[in-house]
Amino acid sequence: MKKLFISQPMKGKTDEEILAERQRAIEKAEEQLGEKVELIDSFFQGAPEVKTKGLYYLGKSLELLAAADVAFFCKNWENYRGCKVENTCAIEYGVPLVIEDYEEK
Repeated sequence: MKKLFISQPMKGKTDEEILAERQRAIEKAEEQLGEKVELIDSFFQGAPEVKTKGLYYLGKSLELLAAADVAFFCKNWENYRGCKVENTCAIEYGVPLVIEDYEEK
């Protein structure tokens, strides 16, 4: 069973929307990989007092990405700063990628 890191756009979405997209991403990843996955939970709630919460969360996400066997990138990842950084890091450090197919409905 592979450890799955999910990179997804979160800005402007409710917790419910984020969690629903994560579940869909798990299903898509398992379908594309042909096996069950173990989710690395990178959905954080609550941050300490920091100037830039997005940067704080990105740092935590990169820590978790280091433990991943595969990274799944949800649709529109390329339009979000944090997802782009996660993608670059995954590529540079050799974490295999699964990019969600835009052709699916």
